[in-house]
Amino acid sequence: MENNILTMMQNHSDQQLITDYLKGDEESFEILVRRYLKPIYGFVYRYTGNPHDAEDITQTVFVKVWRNLRKFKRRKNFKTWIFRIARNASIDWLKKKRHIAFSAFETEDGGNVLTETLVDPSPLPDELAERENISEMLSGAMEKLSFNYCLVLILHYQHSYTFREIAEILKESIDTVKTRHRRAIAALRKLLQDKYPR
Repeated sequence: MENNILTMMQNHSDQQLITDYLKGDEESFEILVRRYLKPIYGFVYRYTGNPHDAEDITQTVFVKVWRNLRKFKRRKNFKTWIFRIARNASIDWLKKKRHIAFSAFETEDGGNVLTETLVDPSPLPDELAERENISEMLSGAMEKLSFNYCLVLILHYQHSYTFREIAEILKESIDTVKTRHRRAIAALRKLLQDKYPR
């Protein structure tokens, strides 16, 4: 009998489950969590690229949903609302990771894709790549970039997302993402050139 009730409840809409939960039915919230756990985890994982961090952020998302469910306007779409919470939680996490060690951009063969991207063009000093403290220099320069620029660099170089994938994650046009990437690289070059002139 109890299984039949649970099966019926699983067919309820999000709105109905929220209404039932707010009337005191705890199982309705459990069904909502089960319904969105995998999609939210998958969405968050695209930001972090790390299962442990994705689990932590997903847990944070559901705690925020639980705390704010009474404020949720039921004429709105619950799925849109929960994914917005997930996106904001992921971006908050990335902001904390902004001061990232540049070793995180290293490839398996010991190269560094971001360093190689920056060092190749002529505006950088010739000796820049040979300096032992290049990682510190780049980290210091990265901290001065806007968060939107950092976000594109981290997703592209650390997590290996294509510009199209980044555009989907950030809900931006691919042209916007490419422009941010180009400007971020130019800004990093300028910061390094100003600090270490020829």
